[in-house]
Amino acid sequence: MNTSFPVLYTERFVLRKMEESDAGEVFAYFSDDEVTRYYDLESFTEVNQAVEIINRWSERFYHNEGFRWGIADRQINKIIGSCGYHNWEKEHFKAEIGFEVNPSHWRKGVMTEVLSPILKFGFTQMNLNRIEAFYDPDNTASKLCLEKAGFIYEGVLRQAAYEKGVFCDAAVCSVLKEEYMKEHSV
Repeated sequence: MNTSFPVLYTERFVLRKMEESDAGEVFAYFSDDEVTRYYDLESFTEVNQAVEIINRWSERFYHNEGFRWGIADRQINKIIGSCGYHNWEKEHFKAEIGFEVNPSHWRKGVMTEVLSPILKFGFTQMNLNRIEAFYDPDNTASKLCLEKAGFIYEGVLRQAAYEKGVFCDAAVCSVLKEEYMKEHSV
């Protein structure tokens, strides 16, 4: 495996590997209850928790288990969120995608812009056939964002997860390689 983390570019953002020096920005949004409301972790209370998650994402990359790009503003190179692949099942040619963005950048088209090169990377570089996403059925912002990116809603898995002390449902959607390639003429 190539040990060089792939850097992707969009008009407004650089999608890059996160470093421990980005922990302040990551802490800023993961300490916000609005960000973690639908996330499977509690709001951060210490910057060290941001360092830990950045290191966990780096380990996932170095063990060829996934990718997590920091979404950095091209002008100032500060992290405003992240997006990437986990639960990569190579034998089934599929992975799960996840993302979050600092609330100061909500409703500004950030995820619409960054999902495009990340989906292309998944299908062309990771050889995925299926990219799936799970989200809280009440999280309409994620649902709309994923639909805009071409994901097809498949249904709700009842009480599929145990998070923050309660069983919760998980909506699932996916995009297939053939659909993506047809839509994007790749």
